[in-house]
Amino acid sequence: MTVPPAAVRAVVFDLDGTLVQTRVASWEVFEPIGRRHGLGVDTPEQYFDLFRGNVFTSIRALCRDDDQARAATDDFLAALRSDYSPPLVPGMHAVVRRLAAECTLAVMSSNAMEVLRRVLVDNDIAYCFAHVFGGDVAPDKRAALRSLLADAGSGFGRRCSADYDEAGEAQRPDPATTVLVTDTAGDVRDAREVGVRVVGVAWGMHTAAELTEAGAEFVALWPQEVLSHLLGDEAAREPTGARAVPGTSGPVEADCGCGCSTDVRKVALQTLDVRKPSSINELPVESPGERRRRRRAEGTAALARSVDPAGPTPGPSNGHPAARDEVLDAMRRICRA
Repeated sequence: MTVPPAAVRAVVFDLDGTLVQTRVASWEVFEPIGRRHGLGVDTPEQYFDLFRGNVFTSIRALCRDDDQARAATDDFLAALRSDYSPPLVPGMHAVVRRLAAECTLAVMSSNAMEVLRRVLVDNDIAYCFAHVFGGDVAPDKRAALRSLLADAGSGFGRRCSADYDEAGEAQRPDPATTVLVTDTAGDVRDAREVGVRVVGVAWGMHTAAELTEAGAEFVALWPQEVLSHLLGDEAAREPTGARAVPGTSGPVEADCGCGCSTDVRKVALQTLDVRKPSSINELPVESPGERRRRRRAEGTAALARSVDPAGPTPGPSNGHPAARDEVLDAMRRICRA
């Protein structure tokens, strides 16, 4: 009897070739660097082969000594910081936002932190990720994965808003509940060495056959298959609290999945601040804790008025115990979202 895999608690995305289209953009950045340092990488295919292992280790193997390797790596990272701005893979925006409602998300990349920040901010998904490991701070992806798993707070995620989870206790992910999503065989092998599960994507550097041979449990041909494989039937369900995600469109009365009435749901969701910050560096006028307490107080008052506009919060004494319970239950669900 086959034992089904444990529920996914953390999803770690590779950036290049997985979240963004990288073949042309990355080769155009690397080609003059390889030529300048005499690395002997003259075609895109030779460049893609560097990703069968850790790309920095592969570059080092092409160099005559540590000085050349250091100079080539530094130049490559500098060029990425200044010139690399690839487009997001079509469909991955929705995949990231959907997964953020269920799991802690992270990005692990050989690219520089500055590049990761630019790409994630420009595509309006920066606040969906709780952790980011760039190649300039964590060049070894095995070490990055182990760091994530060792962090006692790694179970707390971000739901596409600036603050991290603050309500309740998050379950800490372990290798069995952590999945790396990547396009390279080298990443697959690194993750399997750590014990982490791997889902490959067929639109990046390496083929589906290469990813499967390296140890991927599944290879997605389309972004939506990542959702169906990781979430199963849950992938088709709109996430509770989706309207609290900055940039999410659609009517506030869309079903939140909690069973509350349309009127209660509408007022409850309107109490949430869903405005997108004008800048990633915008400083809040209040701390996340203060903001959450204010939202709860305002939400409770607004919901009470929606049930009994002319009177106090309904309770057993005025004949509305069921409505009061429904209001409180709706607020608890929203505050946990």
